Amino acid sequence: MTQATGAAAGGSVGAPPLPAHPDPQLDAILDGALPHELSYALGGPFHLLLPERFDANAAAFEGVLHEAGVEGRVYYAKKANKAAVWMDRCALSGRGVDVAGAGELRDALGHGVRGEHLVVTGPAKAGDLLRVAVLQGCLIAVDALDELENVLAQARTAARPARVLLRRLPPAQPHSRFGVDGGELKTALARCAQARDAVVVEGFSFHLSGYDPSQRASAARELVELCLKARAMGHRADRISIGGGFAVDYTDAGHWEAFLREQRPEHYHAGRSFDPADFYPYHSPVAGAAALRAVLAADGLAGRLREAGVQLLLEPGRALLDRAGCTVFRVQGVKDRDGYGIVTVDGSSLSLSEQWFDSEYLPDPVLLPRHEPHGEPYAACVGGATCLESDMVSWRKVRFPTRPAAGDLLVYPNTAGYQMDSNESPFHELPLPPKVVLDIAGGTTRWRLDRPPLA
Repeated sequence: MTQATGAAAGGSVGAPPLPAHPDPQLDAILDGALPHELSYALGGPFHLLLPERFDANAAAFEGVLHEAGVEGRVYYAKKANKAAVWMDRCALSGRGVDVAGAGELRDALGHGVRGEHLVVTGPAKAGDLLRVAVLQGCLIAVDALDELENVLAQARTAARPARVLLRRLPPAQPHSRFGVDGGELKTALARCAQARDAVVVEGFSFHLSGYDPSQRASAARELVELCLKARAMGHRADRISIGGGFAVDYTDAGHWEAFLREQRPEHYHAGRSFDPADFYPYHSPVAGAAALRAVLAADGLAGRLREAGVQLLLEPGRALLDRAGCTVFRVQGVKDRDGYGIVTVDGSSLSLSEQWFDSEYLPDPVLLPRHEPHGEPYAACVGGATCLESDMVSWRKVRFPTRPAAGDLLVYPNTAGYQMDSNESPFHELPLPPKVVLDIAGGTTRWRLDRPPLA
């Protein structure tokens, strides 16, 4: 692939480069004819998915649990990507799925994920969601006292007990809108003790923002102690969920540190400025399954889980999708400005959702020229095909090795986690980019369209 690099003709140096980690397997695919053939066949932008990477990431997390001697289960947080292929993989492997709404629950069940392998999270769950969750034997993270009453009512109507985790408001993040505080937790445990016919308290969970392993381990230790106290009240209380919070490492430390140090408004179209604090930490020295290892090592958590006989549940989304997909746009046109260019592609910024957070997806797009590249290096921002000034796929002036041309492709790497479809919309009647599943097993590369989510 043709990596973004160099300075632009006309004097603009462009933004500091931020290349994604090398991916030789994907590079071999992108260097062939397949991306251009798919662009021609599909007539617009598309996403490539690599399900084998998803399997490998999940297995890595499970491997860490095994090496620590900790019983547990990995649940894929479905909100990270809507593709059906992830549900298929979870159903076949017996892995769990974390859902937060009735649509996600129906989709997971429809693709074969068993009810007992689903955990239902999210605040103030609707009655139809709770009804199906109870009937299917899903594990329900109860977020409030009134929600607990709704769960009990659904369980009595269904004539079967609900499986629940009581979600604890983390003391380290007391302003979170998720979970119950200490006093409410005591009330909830007492209420569940009164309603043993309708509920089984299997343990506790929390929602914790951020990627600090020690903070997550400390919160987990508190949940283990809560399990022991709950058992004394007669509750089952043999598992805890620590949610997600496992970072993805997109680029190396040197490029990331240089980018943060050197980037400034003149590196962006129209002098746009971003608060570095709003950027995702695109380099993380401890990421993915290694972050779980760090959590288990902190504060003696692994040993405490073993001693107490408590299972560890986790709900990664982005981390299970690391290097499991990329997004491909076709260049429709290029115009020159003073020292840089504006590339317009055949899609919109809604296909890269980081702008939802008033930020920008920063790993450099890679240019796949339709013809043999030639010419001087060229810096350009990347705009969408809509008539909105704010529809910028990349505000920053990316350093390309040559001037992009109509028909060339731009590949945004490692976009499967939260980028592809969180903000998707057929604005201007532009079709949503299809997802193309690549099967690279057995030394051959085959592709198919992902099945759409169930209605």
